[in-house]
Amino acid sequence: MTVSYADVAAVRDVSLRVDAGEIVTLLGANGAGKTTILRAISGLLPPRAGRIAFDGRRLDGATPDRIVELGVVQVAEGRKLFPTLTVRENLELGAYTARARAGRTRALQAIFARFPVLGARAGQPAGSLSGGEQQMCAIARALMAQPRLLMLDEPSQGLAPRIVVDVFRIVADLHAEGTTVLLVEQNVRQALAVSGRGYVLENGRIVLEGTGAELLASEATQKAYLGR
Repeated sequence: MTVSYADVAAVRDVSLRVDAGEIVTLLGANGAGKTTILRAISGLLPPRAGRIAFDGRRLDGATPDRIVELGVVQVAEGRKLFPTLTVRENLELGAYTARARAGRTRALQAIFARFPVLGARAGQPAGSLSGGEQQMCAIARALMAQPRLLMLDEPSQGLAPRIVVDVFRIVADLHAEGTTVLLVEQNVRQALAVSGRGYVLENGRIVLEGTGAELLASEATQKAYLGR
């Protein structure tokens, strides 16, 4: 697909796939087109050319709420919580589709079991949480929508190293439970360690792809992202 902002192509002739049950990582410098791809898949930015399909259904041209209803859910860069609403209210907003609303109470109980800190702070404004807790809340809100494909945009951004380990543990646990994940991440070593496959973008084009182990061992990846 090709995706543009006005007349400027941010992503050009990109083809990629995410198979059921995989974790796939998109790597690249700031401005390479990673977030643009997620926005296009989510229906927030229509592609200028090409097609996007999920489980045999066309997503290009579908509205964002319809895409979420089909099971494609994005956790935006920077968390994007509603800071004055409580943690519980933020989570409940994640279950706004008809499919998710039906199981909202059960899903909320499962979230509080997975993230006890959110249960303990359920009545607090989300803006009062620490950075790591806010990221957990953002991921939990997405899980309330019962995603079949969970897209995470820079989930470790701005977090302390100890919290980054926790975030990637959560991603690995979700994957082990059957959630398919498309991950955009600057923490290359951690991302590729949990990923089955990955793609490297430069200036809106895919320049390298392979398994997580292959990309981690690649000389190009090591020079560009690992300082070797």
